[in-house]
Amino acid sequence: MNKLPSTKTMYRALLNRDTRFEGIFYVGVKTTGIFCRSVCSAKTPKAENVEYFASSQEAMYAGYRPCLRCRPLDKQKRRPEIVERLCDAVEHAPTGKLSDTQLRGFGIDPSTARRQFQRHFGMTFHAYHRARRMGLALHEVRDGGAVIDAQVNNGFESASGFWEAFKRVFGAPPSRADQIDCLQARWIETPLGAMLALANQDGLHLLEFVDRRGLESEITALRARIKYPIVPGNNAYLERISQELQDYFEGGALSFTVPLIVGGSAFERDVWAKLQTIPPGKTWSYAQLAQSIGNPRAVRAVGRANGRNCLAVVIPCHRVIRADGNLCGYGGGIWRKKWLLEHEQKIAGPTKSSGEQMALNLNESD
Repeated sequence: MNKLPSTKTMYRALLNRDTRFEGIFYVGVKTTGIFCRSVCSAKTPKAENVEYFASSQEAMYAGYRPCLRCRPLDKQKRRPEIVERLCDAVEHAPTGKLSDTQLRGFGIDPSTARRQFQRHFGMTFHAYHRARRMGLALHEVRDGGAVIDAQVNNGFESASGFWEAFKRVFGAPPSRADQIDCLQARWIETPLGAMLALANQDGLHLLEFVDRRGLESEITALRARIKYPIVPGNNAYLERISQELQDYFEGGALSFTVPLIVGGSAFERDVWAKLQTIPPGKTWSYAQLAQSIGNPRAVRAVGRANGRNCLAVVIPCHRVIRADGNLCGYGGGIWRKKWLLEHEQKIAGPTKSSGEQMALNLNESD
């Protein structure tokens, strides 16, 4: 896990433009809505107007856009012309989606765009666009439902762009936060990065890391299933899961009591229920999980059900590994899966059955 230095150390490095910290942290400037490299030549902001991120992607999901002076996403000093055009297109319409057909209409071959964007930024064009769109929407959740004026004052392109981003992702504008029949959304900071929690008076519906690939699709599917809009806010179950996550990451408790509301098929619900019986500090293979639900041939289906779990950590799909002990198939990232397993073993102690091995290898094969 990429742990940040102390705030005092990072601000001193920012003041001195200390090159030793290049790539160690990124700086988000609250008054402009822009994030920079630690060595950016722009005027150093006041300490109270700065926040720090371990990666450029975290900064984007927090709602910041990359600085045009120090270009914190660029791995090379000069951007290819096609990458420059695509970035400009996103900033002109950050809330929309650019399909392959539209890219061709701009005279850009989609496969060329993917290759050049991946080579230059280390992410695909669509991943970049999704991060900007989600970042705009999550910014309001992260700030606890602040008024739209704060968004405009923070330097974002337009009020309408932000509203459209929020409605596209969550199905309702932030102003409907006082609506009775809705899911409320809360941004929760954890040692592994920020998480998004969605809950109503019935219980917790979603808990995911905000940079998870596919988060927007999960939210869309949830909205279609429950028919409620999602707005920034807080309620008793969001308070509870925030406290229980804090206890979990601090090693005080590895179990959760918040009521969980799950959708899915009967088969998926069986898998998710069985996942909750795997004790902290122990792992099962996909074959063991399939056997436990009485369907030993359903190993691949069990893997797919694991991938569709949208209640990370509390429904511990991270405790399922390959039979050879290798780690694979975690939507929040293999590095997080490894950290969670090691954390649970440290607190609970390994409770592996006789002869069971857990290599905890960083193997991303499925």
